[in-house]
Amino acid sequence: MTEIARFSLVALDCPQPLQLARFYSDITGWEVRGEPDDDDDWVQLVSPSGATIAFQLAPRHRPPTWPSDDQPQQLHIDFDVDDLDAGEQAVINLGAVKAETQPGGDDFRVFLDPAGHPFCLVLAG
Repeated sequence: MTEIARFSLVALDCPQPLQLARFYSDITGWEVRGEPDDDDDWVQLVSPSGATIAFQLAPRHRPPTWPSDDQPQQLHIDFDVDDLDAGEQAVINLGAVKAETQPGGDDFRVFLDPAGHPFCLVLAG
């Protein structure tokens, strides 16, 4: 099949792009691109392989109510970890909140980032 386009990045709406980019930078070790400041309405987090997560200012952002459909999540990001307990403690220390609903059993855990977006830590294996 011939490609129509190439994946460039995923962007998350949020009320504070730089702060959310720094949160995910602390999780991944990826670089916050350029010299962003608190007034930027678009901040990018770039991996060494080129994968990019962008954070876009949305002043009236309303976080999803996962797992409810009242305000659905629309997307989430998975991160592989070797130790779920250590990963959980690390992301909570960065400001994440463990979601009340945990459907993953022993394989993954769901958290909410500081802007309320769900993300998962998945046991690498």
